[in-house]
Amino acid sequence: MIENQIFNESCLDTMNRMKDNSIDLVVTSPPYDNLRTYDNDIDQTWGESVWKPIIKELCRVIKEGGAIVWVVNDATINGSETGSSFKQALYFMECGLNLHDTMIYEKAGCSMPSNNRYLAAFEYMFVFSKGKPAVYNLIEDRKNRFTTRWGGGRTVRNKDGSFSPRGEYKAKEYGRRYNIWRYRQGFNQKDDVIKFEHPASFPDDLAHDHIVSWSNEGDIVYDPFLGSGTTAKMAKLNKRKYVGSEINEDYFKIVQKRVGKTQEYLF
Repeated sequence: MIENQIFNESCLDTMNRMKDNSIDLVVTSPPYDNLRTYDNDIDQTWGESVWKPIIKELCRVIKEGGAIVWVVNDATINGSETGSSFKQALYFMECGLNLHDTMIYEKAGCSMPSNNRYLAAFEYMFVFSKGKPAVYNLIEDRKNRFTTRWGGGRTVRNKDGSFSPRGEYKAKEYGRRYNIWRYRQGFNQKDDVIKFEHPASFPDDLAHDHIVSWSNEGDIVYDPFLGSGTTAKMAKLNKRKYVGSEINEDYFKIVQKRVGKTQEYLF
């Protein structure tokens, strides 16, 4: 199995060398219709004839119990959102995967749509699983409002019809997150400057949080659209093995620099 490698090629070529059921987790953000203009004009050819074979291959190489995190959004063309995100989600399901969770990446900022729409401030994070997820290390960093809880109501009915008080229990100080995750866009202290040589990178913390949620140390994490290399970097920092594909040579050079410097980020 290829591991801890990145490839300057189409993800279809990379996956063609992978065995069935060989990847533990995919974390990726594919091209979004025509929302970005990339140097290789991939946005101009990003139609069903392109993404369907890629999705089909991802479903082949992901392990039983593995997960695919698909961060995506839609363009607005001729006054209508394309709905490509939903078409892709449905196709994953047609290929046999479960739509395990529909999550939202809320941006700490927004883009400016036309004057007759609300401000656009989120993207979809679809989490697909091949069968029941084998790993779910759910992040618990949401502070509970109350730590004293009543179990299923304050009273319970006895067999004779009378009521008895139901005992209370102590909840943990922190509970699991909601499925809307908010991240700041743009440079912050956790980021490296190299990342922003790419026009459409996603936050390091977004990749980190999905990697620790849906995989364990030593697992193989794949990104078929490696972009600025965030998935590979965060996989390496979290003691996972990584594989990545990036078709654009200029972006591939960015990935090489970021992954090569990852050891420095540990300190």
